[in-house]
Amino acid sequence: MEGFCFARCRFTRLMAAMQLALGVFVIFISMATLHRFYATNSLLPGLDVDPAHCAKFFHTTSGMSGYAGFDIRALADRVDDVLVQLAELQDKLEATALKIGKKTKKRHKQHHQQENMTMPEFRRFLEDEVIHPLYSAHIALRLIRLPRPSPDDNPGTNSGDDDPTTTPSMDPLVNFFTSEETRKYVTAKGNRDGLPSVYGTNRTYTTIGHTCVIMRQDLDEYMSYDVGAHCPDDWDLAQRLMLGGCDPLPRRRCLALASKLSHAPLPINVSLWTLPDDGNVRWSRYHCRGYKCLSSRNPRRGYTRCVGCFDMEMEKKRWVSFNGTSSIADFRIDDVLAAKPGEVRIGIDVSVGTGSFAARMRERDVTIVSVAMNLGAPFAETMALRGVVPLYATLSQRLPLFDNTMDLIHTAGFFEGWVDLQLLDFVLFDWDRVLRPGGLLWVDKFACARKDLDDYMYMFLQFRYKKHRWVVSFKSKDEVYLSALLEKPPRS
Repeated sequence: MEGFCFARCRFTRLMAAMQLALGVFVIFISMATLHRFYATNSLLPGLDVDPAHCAKFFHTTSGMSGYAGFDIRALADRVDDVLVQLAELQDKLEATALKIGKKTKKRHKQHHQQENMTMPEFRRFLEDEVIHPLYSAHIALRLIRLPRPSPDDNPGTNSGDDDPTTTPSMDPLVNFFTSEETRKYVTAKGNRDGLPSVYGTNRTYTTIGHTCVIMRQDLDEYMSYDVGAHCPDDWDLAQRLMLGGCDPLPRRRCLALASKLSHAPLPINVSLWTLPDDGNVRWSRYHCRGYKCLSSRNPRRGYTRCVGCFDMEMEKKRWVSFNGTSSIADFRIDDVLAAKPGEVRIGIDVSVGTGSFAARMRERDVTIVSVAMNLGAPFAETMALRGVVPLYATLSQRLPLFDNTMDLIHTAGFFEGWVDLQLLDFVLFDWDRVLRPGGLLWVDKFACARKDLDDYMYMFLQFRYKKHRWVVSFKSKDEVYLSALLEKPPRS
């Protein structure tokens, strides 16, 4: 009987302690919230409110970095949601404690033996009814961000409009959304190493249009044109907006310019492995003014991610034969296709290149759409002139393809060790969405630091794809290559 009382009292005391802790937590949050608002003097009667003081507290940045002001109502809604979660949790715990007390008294009167809660049941109760709701409330509070401009900010300047790599002190739409996944999706993803990426950006914004607010001046410049006239020669401005996250861009009602020397492309049996004529490309925004300048022998070719990809003799050897510079991380196309003979018909190539992968696959009756950005060279135009399809899209854009439709996704030199893990996670889930059951994901020499290899390997292994090939090789003393051929499992 003493053991029964001890167990019952211990559990009751534990429940009471939890209720007390939650009550103190709710009171603390309420006082902190009221303190924030009382600090503005807006709730104290008889006091004149200084607009400058309010502006300083709320950090409204009208006319600065493209903001119209911070959404205090959205912030209040977020705090209210957390308080409701905590109140519901407290009510649930109180009801549970009351229910246990009633059952205990009833059994005590009837002299029945006490049925104690087992430890697994108690653990499950804590995880489901206490820990998870508390964790949800905790995360919600941590995601509430108040704008705090740095001391160097000048309210009279547009410091964030001209540079897409400059982060304003507060993302204007983070607190606009209530779903945690949406908020995570729209939050800027900084580069993993903190340095500018190979594309010259410090962070990547995923697309729900909020980056167009941040890059207001660039977007206004892009949309300033004469309706019905020739469009300005500003494709580089459009690409800067896209890479910054303002993507997809709004449509324009003007006529796109073409090269004055443009003429018919070469026949398909010739164009696949022949460099196009210089006259079919507008070179006004490049360092180079012709394909000869873009050769691998030119040290100032204006790009770095595609060494030799404008040399057709070198490109002909890729994925079909090995040479002295090849490594175990290089896979041949025929070996990849042999993993699913006759089943690979259509696919996507997410790489930095001139369309050689799509050209090689076309020779094997496989249709490949190549994702292209003109990163220092006319990659998109070159692909089209060679006779393969360029999809002008950024890494932050959801693929415009339906679910379970692609036989193959190939990636090389585009997503590497600079990319933020959460951004890569969103991208890989989108690739998984469009890849059909039994489809192949070909990771072609993914380069990253050795210390980050485990993190990046998990990104690919989490989908539980079947491994046809999985190779890790050294790129340098501190970097490695990861190459893999993975098959999506059936999910029905």
